[in-house]
Amino acid sequence: MNELDKLSYAFEDALLSVNPSAAKNILVKARQQHDFSDLAEYVISDAFERIGKAWDDGELALSQVYVSGQIAEKVVNEISQPSDIHQNYQNKIAIALLDDYHMLGKRMVHMILQASGFLVMDFGRVDVDELVKRVKDEKINILLISTLMLRSALQIKDACRQLKEAGLDVKVIVGGAPFRFDHELWREVGADAMGLNAAQAIHLITDMMDEMP
Repeated sequence: MNELDKLSYAFEDALLSVNPSAAKNILVKARQQHDFSDLAEYVISDAFERIGKAWDDGELALSQVYVSGQIAEKVVNEISQPSDIHQNYQNKIAIALLDDYHMLGKRMVHMILQASGFLVMDFGRVDVDELVKRVKDEKINILLISTLMLRSALQIKDACRQLKEAGLDVKVIVGGAPFRFDHELWREVGADAMGLNAAQAIHLITDMMDEMP
């Protein structure tokens, strides 16, 4: 187990023990030796991957996952600095939950992306028409769409069609339970990519930004 793995497990233990001070201290000390983006990807993201799996397996209550998310979000906001933000401001990024009520997954991805230095607009819960309108109004370049239910995931096809018909040059990244169950679903709904977790979202966004003019 490498040092970042050890930090990730310690961070996870602090979250599940409802110990904000310990969680903050772990990240503060780790920042002395590691880039903040590495902490976001390999410490925070990996911790939440394990927490999410434990919930899926029935080993944790939803309340534990929710409280862990609140603590992590608070800690990240307290220790992040302006220098952590990527300077590629011309590419605008947004994240949305499409016609679903389970906000936790989107919230975690949003938090980790912010912690990794990306400025990400949070559209919250939207339907297809509102999503297309906001992408157009805000001139979004990269859009992340999260869903929990299959019926919501299938609506992404309509969203992608409307975005294309509106002539909007936006890259769409999808994620959520339906896409973990069917790894080809993202192609069927017309998305540009699928992220199984926040760490993958970081790499996908970075690659897309590198390819944009």
